[in-house]
Amino acid sequence: MKLIEANQLAGMNIHYRYFSFEYFLESQLRAGFQNIELWAGSPHFFLSNLEYDDCRKFSRMARERGLNIKVITPENCSVPYHFAAADPDLYRRSFEYFKKGLDAGEELGCQIMAVHSGRGNLDQDREEAWKRGCDMLARLAEYANGKGITLAMESLRPQETNLGVTLADVKRMMDEINHPNFKAMIDTCAMGVSGETPEQWFNCLGDENIIHMHFIDGTPYGHLIWGDGKHNLENWLKTLKKHNYKGLLSQEITAIEYCFDPAAADIRNYQQFKPFME
Repeated sequence: MKLIEANQLAGMNIHYRYFSFEYFLESQLRAGFQNIELWAGSPHFFLSNLEYDDCRKFSRMARERGLNIKVITPENCSVPYHFAAADPDLYRRSFEYFKKGLDAGEELGCQIMAVHSGRGNLDQDREEAWKRGCDMLARLAEYANGKGITLAMESLRPQETNLGVTLADVKRMMDEINHPNFKAMIDTCAMGVSGETPEQWFNCLGDENIIHMHFIDGTPYGHLIWGDGKHNLENWLKTLKKHNYKGLLSQEITAIEYCFDPAAADIRNYQQFKPFME
């Protein structure tokens, strides 16, 4: 039963952090992926508030293997930069960092940059942190407009943020920013932890406003390869088809058990999709 196109699947390099970027690219070819969501983090792609790696080199390495870099995701969990930083100097540096992410994304030919709400300090007022994150994302959306890139906001788990955790939070951020270069993305891990479904996201936000997905299995916790969690792949793919979703299904695999043989995990993961691409 054909529910998706092969070019909707996108590999991601975050679980290859103990391997070279070249090894990641070769592994994507062997697994069957055509597109890439680039996790812009060291040791692969260096990005800071001041500079970033040579995009021509990364584009060339991908193109030589017939791969396309479609999405850029600046590292924002293990670095100090984030969207709702309380310290004014860090807030300024964070804004410059994500602007650099958009600059790099433009050079790489990306159409999307993945973002989230940021997080607030737990001993400070949540609404003030929300305002900072909203302001940051609104300014970045305007900057993205000149780059031909759209920001795609995901929700996070409550262990990761006290701001954008639920579908309602994402809807609120979209309503407040109200910018054509600011849309939503579904992260199925965060979605599952919140007890939500893809159907609810499409019904709430509208089909045209969901432009990207981190589409992974889970328990619902964990960013797992398909078959290692409890979600129903076929049912979810039917939901995507029902809502005419044509965006990417990025495989954001972050569980540590996959980091020591990521190529084998990607091959096993890709095989789960094959019955629905034929």
